[in-house]
Amino acid sequence: MSIELAMPKLGLTMKTGKVSKWFVAEGAIVKQGDDLFEVETDKITNKVESPADGVLFQIIVQPKQEVAVGAVLGIIAEAGESLARVEGGAASSAGEADAAAPAAAKKSTPAAAQTPSSGGGAFSSPAARRLARELDVDIACVAGSGPGGRIIERDVQARFEAVGKIKITPLAVAVAAKAGLNIATLTGTGEGGKIVREDVERALHPEKFATQESSAPAGAVACADGAGVVPMDGMRKIIADNMHASLQNSAQLTLVSEADVTACVDIIADLRAMHKKDKDFRLSMNDVLILAVSRALKKHPRMNSTLDGDSITRHAEVHMGVAVALPEGLVVPVLHHADQMGLLRIASEARLLAARARKGELTPDDMCGGTFTITNMAHSVVDFFTPILKPGETGILGVGRVTEKAVVRNGAIVARSMMGLSLTFDHRVEDGAPAAEFLKTLTEFLAEPALLLF
Repeated sequence: MSIELAMPKLGLTMKTGKVSKWFVAEGAIVKQGDDLFEVETDKITNKVESPADGVLFQIIVQPKQEVAVGAVLGIIAEAGESLARVEGGAASSAGEADAAAPAAAKKSTPAAAQTPSSGGGAFSSPAARRLARELDVDIACVAGSGPGGRIIERDVQARFEAVGKIKITPLAVAVAAKAGLNIATLTGTGEGGKIVREDVERALHPEKFATQESSAPAGAVACADGAGVVPMDGMRKIIADNMHASLQNSAQLTLVSEADVTACVDIIADLRAMHKKDKDFRLSMNDVLILAVSRALKKHPRMNSTLDGDSITRHAEVHMGVAVALPEGLVVPVLHHADQMGLLRIASEARLLAARARKGELTPDDMCGGTFTITNMAHSVVDFFTPILKPGETGILGVGRVTEKAVVRNGAIVARSMMGLSLTFDHRVEDGAPAAEFLKTLTEFLAEPALLLF
């Protein structure tokens, strides 16, 4: 029995997504749990596994097409199972997950041989009527295959292909119609010679495609040593768009300071010793920082705010973004209600978030709602840096490495564990002096962790 692969809903806020890549080709044998394709949203990318053993019978939605949640992306069939191919898969991008048009509608048949549908086109979807106008198809002569005989986009497409003998996706039709381009002049590069959107774009902007095609094949690396041209897509593209938007749409300023974290280092060592028999116990300086920053934000609520247009929202709760480095780039899952957690719960919840991030199991909800962010480079040789704000947030704390330094305390030179802190904030929302006061409070908490108890 065949299985339809639908665009998954990866979080409560997700409405659409893109297939950034397919990991297997049509006709390939797949096992349950194999990576099938990668879904890209405006925040994250996630790999989707095969729900069953079988054969990837058909890929309906090609990479880079944005479709609605629930749209059918492909079909897995049992070995040896005979199925009819689904045509007009781009209809899924309009959010329609109706059945494929009947095989009879796909055969080349003279227009006069078709019998008008009983509804005269009235029982048809708005998308189908729009496509019929663009293709100059008489919708009264289209047989409906949707629920209750409703005419959908695929039916109009099938009618057009049967009569006009031009294979073209609805998306390509829409782009060509908008540009006033005669589709009869196009050459299709899709499956079976079908005209796809890229073919329309190539006809409209030949110079652009000539440059791209002459430089390197898509996704290829020209040389064995890694030199060459690779596409910016997937997670790298998401990061690039978000960081560029942040710098373009905010007034960012960075303050730096050093914090004496000697007492924090001692507390971490003591707690690890107390739980040494617990193999699952983990505690890091980052966990202490989440606690300290959460408490500091409660004392300086203007730093715990987000800007939306002309409105500044000051949040009563702290939802802490915690940056996690992956081979593909940086993701920032959110530890919600961090201000209501104790140190050990923060350690547990933050570790679970990081593990899910590394496994590619984060959802859009995990990435939403942050009010402040911490990005930690303590395991590198970096002391200070200039972190970039997440769009909308007022502050982000960059954390450098912990080093042993000789410092003066009460007139004596002593060895202390010092940590570099870099606070980037949006000067449109907060001024320098209050931001410095927030940084001062934070350094006091880190120097005297007992203050976090009050």
